[in-house]
Amino acid sequence: MAATDVQEFIQQNRALADQVENHRGISETNKQWDARREFVLRNINEFEEAQIDQLLALSMVWANNVFMGCRYNTELLDKVNEMADGIEVEDAPVFKTREEIMKKVGR
Repeated sequence: MAATDVQEFIQQNRALADQVENHRGISETNKQWDARREFVLRNINEFEEAQIDQLLALSMVWANNVFMGCRYNTELLDKVNEMADGIEVEDAPVFKTREEIMKKVGR
């Protein structure tokens, strides 16, 4: 779903889009929210209304991994990355592990 596809979906599904907008975090940048909103909109039909909190939690896991470098267990990351397949995040930060940094320093 490209940015234009997301905007088209929002226009066609205004009530759903408004509902999703209510879940934007106060500290999320536009870039982070645009990506996380796309994650939610892509996957919302796979979750029943009672499971929306689970979808929102998975969207936060994905966004935290992409934008802040948070690490989670492999099974969870595999799941959210599969759910996010095709979402393009321009200029996403690149994170290094402590081990990678230490190798570079030569210790």
